[in-house]
Amino acid sequence: MSFLQTDAAARGFTQSIEDCAGGAVNGSALDRRLTETRAIVARLADQTRTGALPHFTIPYRIDDLDRQTEIATRVAADCNQVVFLGTGGSSLGPQAIAQLVQTPFGGPAGRPRLGFLDNLDAISLAASLDTGDIANTHFLVASKSGSTAETITQLLVVIDALEQAGFRRDSIGRRFTVITEPRSNLLRNLAERFGATVIDHDPDLGGRYAVLSVIGALPALILGLDPRALRRGAARTFEQNINAADPMLAPAAVGAAVSIAAADSGLPQTVFFGFGDRLERLAAWWRQLWAESLGKHGKGTTPITAIGPVDQHSQLQLYLDGPADKLFTVVDLATKGQGGVVRADLADDPSLAFLAGRHIGDVVAAQARATADTLVKFGRPVRRLTIPHFDVEALGSLFMHFTLETIVAAALLNVDPFDQPAVEDGKILTRQYLMQDKA
Repeated sequence: MSFLQTDAAARGFTQSIEDCAGGAVNGSALDRRLTETRAIVARLADQTRTGALPHFTIPYRIDDLDRQTEIATRVAADCNQVVFLGTGGSSLGPQAIAQLVQTPFGGPAGRPRLGFLDNLDAISLAASLDTGDIANTHFLVASKSGSTAETITQLLVVIDALEQAGFRRDSIGRRFTVITEPRSNLLRNLAERFGATVIDHDPDLGGRYAVLSVIGALPALILGLDPRALRRGAARTFEQNINAADPMLAPAAVGAAVSIAAADSGLPQTVFFGFGDRLERLAAWWRQLWAESLGKHGKGTTPITAIGPVDQHSQLQLYLDGPADKLFTVVDLATKGQGGVVRADLADDPSLAFLAGRHIGDVVAAQARATADTLVKFGRPVRRLTIPHFDVEALGSLFMHFTLETIVAAALLNVDPFDQPAVEDGKILTRQYLMQDKA
């Protein structure tokens, strides 16, 4: 079978799997998995028509954005910093959105800086409250269930810090906005107790699948980004996949089939190797999506993230010369011609001639290509994604692509992509241990 490049929607990406077929990935396994995706995609199309999956109706919504725009405008005018309290799926998607326009050194002019406290850590939380300007900070607090222990703990500490800073109890609620399910829960009750703004989280939408909803749209608005563009990119990619006449024309079905065929062929790990800092949080979002959705009943593949060029110097040796047990997705931002130029007079040493007159993006693009080609040379299966215009619309396209890819892969493995039963045991034990220690 000939594996050709498949194109996502405009301002999306291109995908090539020609370096996956044969060799490490068994060709007959890939053919079989591709064939199986036909019925899966058809079933998803039927579920979409009935509205059974809100994951695929969100891209077409605009009715929720007026209120979110009003809240974002008020928040942006009222503070110079917004801190997002949440963990896992409630936080990683917004982090990927923020990374489009924020760096460690700054963000969009005239907009609050959006920070994230997604891991509960006593030192980090204390340091952020001690060094931050809490009087000019607004807190976004997200938990679908409203019972996430880490997030509620963070908020309780923040409320105490606001009181210590002199805020009256009747004014504290104006300093935070809550996103949670529309039912009575710990977080909603706490928000209502302090008079905070509460926005409903769709109860049928798991946190790791919620990035196109208010979870991602509200932070995007605060940063001055257009959530309509985010959803527009997602909608176009969804339509390309769901309306494809053949699985080979559906990029997400192709990606799912390659990944599961790789597992069938004895490759239990899959690496997302993104070339560019702005892909780091997208990779982290994908890692959770893939791991928590597929890792059930002894099935699934282990997701690994790497960022280039830096991880060429920390992981590539293993990937090339270590165990041949991985599928690689190399993501290239098509950076050629971008960034500063190395002046020829500063690179006049003959050994530096290859850099003279080159853009920074030229170097990164060459490294992305070289890494993928070297992996292939060493017999490693490589899927290539190229993103020619990495903007909010392209990011929406990628969010939808990997969502569909994960759901199709789950169907190929015959697991439920929407639950995470094993995780609940740890949550129950955590609560028990805390109650025992208190006693």
